[in-house]
Amino acid sequence: MARELEFDDKTTAVLAARDERPAPASFRIRVVGGSDAGKEVVLDESRPPVLVGQSPACDLRLADRAVSRRHVRLEIVGGRLRLTDLGSRNGTFVDAVQVIEVLLPPGATVTVGSTVLRVESSEPRPQAPPAAQSFGSMLGGSVEMRRLYPLCARLAAVAVPVLIEGETGTGKEVLAESLHAMGPRAGGPYVVFDCTAVPPSMVEATLFGHERGSFTGAVTARSGVFERAHGGTLLIDEIGDLDISLQPKLLRVVERGEVQRLGASAPIKVDVRLLAATRRDLDREIQAGRFRDDLFHRLAVARVELPPLRRRQGDVRLLAAHFCKQLGHEPSAIAPELLQRWLDAEWPGNVRELKNAVARHLMLGELGETGTAPFEIDLEEGGQHDASLLEWLDRCIDPGLPLVQARQRVIEQFENRYITRLLEAHGGSVKDAAKAAGVAKRYFQLLKARIPKS
Repeated sequence: MARELEFDDKTTAVLAARDERPAPASFRIRVVGGSDAGKEVVLDESRPPVLVGQSPACDLRLADRAVSRRHVRLEIVGGRLRLTDLGSRNGTFVDAVQVIEVLLPPGATVTVGSTVLRVESSEPRPQAPPAAQSFGSMLGGSVEMRRLYPLCARLAAVAVPVLIEGETGTGKEVLAESLHAMGPRAGGPYVVFDCTAVPPSMVEATLFGHERGSFTGAVTARSGVFERAHGGTLLIDEIGDLDISLQPKLLRVVERGEVQRLGASAPIKVDVRLLAATRRDLDREIQAGRFRDDLFHRLAVARVELPPLRRRQGDVRLLAAHFCKQLGHEPSAIAPELLQRWLDAEWPGNVRELKNAVARHLMLGELGETGTAPFEIDLEEGGQHDASLLEWLDRCIDPGLPLVQARQRVIEQFENRYITRLLEAHGGSVKDAAKAAGVAKRYFQLLKARIPKS
């Protein structure tokens, strides 16, 4: 067996380690040296990243005082075990070489502080991923998604806080709404608070509520999102953007189950199932001092990491067909060569970007594609229908606008018409229309709010 360590330069930062044999899909990390000898943690591909350090939030918690509170993170990526040093004060060493990030083969030894860890292969769980193609409103038939569904089903049935992690557009809010809808609190309220959508000066009042006269402009008393979610579920979206000064107040609410409005003299008891979502790497945010470790510990009782679309093999085809049907078209409306380009794409915007691409293509054809596709419609091919479309596009397009702005204007017109038609088809029900559109209710409401008042 050959093992190779790659260096980025002459420093001690190791970027990768390779093993010629395929790594197993399950690993055991065992403490073999130090005061915590005998402790261990097992990772498989269905488990979120594992933390090692002194913090109570760590899955493998060490008493070694030379170990940082969050020393390293371990995760399985493509069947390989990846270790990332989280800015530890004393460093992380593999075979006496200091590392920043490394892919570890079975048998490797890792030194953190005065503790020695050994990587061992572990028999993967024999249970195959379920055949389900969805969980609630979440859709995906890839192995990466199907592995998550049993965990999601268990989490929906209990009231523990859940931290949902993932890149922008991976469906974090859709999963949160599904956890609520599939659980015992489905009949209660579902409230979303987006930390990025509220002016900084109003975040505290919106979270916790306020009494009349508690600040300039507070002409009436108002309940906060915790009170409005009483008996149901509260999703705090983009929790990683919450100002550090407000995090202790949120921690008190989570610990005590009570909230105190601004200007009030007594707290109010609340019964809320708390979910949190973030696109940020909270492990690094904690190391940088921008997020509290104790708050993370309370929020991340369970963690679900949604994989990016580029890792969900087969889901681009499945999702593209699904979005076509939602928009009233057959999947064959996507030409094979275009679908192949989509299969090969990286999708930095993930599922949301794919849905927008499908909508643009169905509405605009080649104009909706990036690049220099000509603006033309074959009138002989489609007759009066294409002529009407051409007239509509002419009314939308301002020749004084750059291409990007002109295209965005057409897309906005399409979204307005699409949302209006869906609402008409579902008797004005935002919930039913959002479900038919395959988007979270709050996102649908945001699109609806953009429609100009007639």
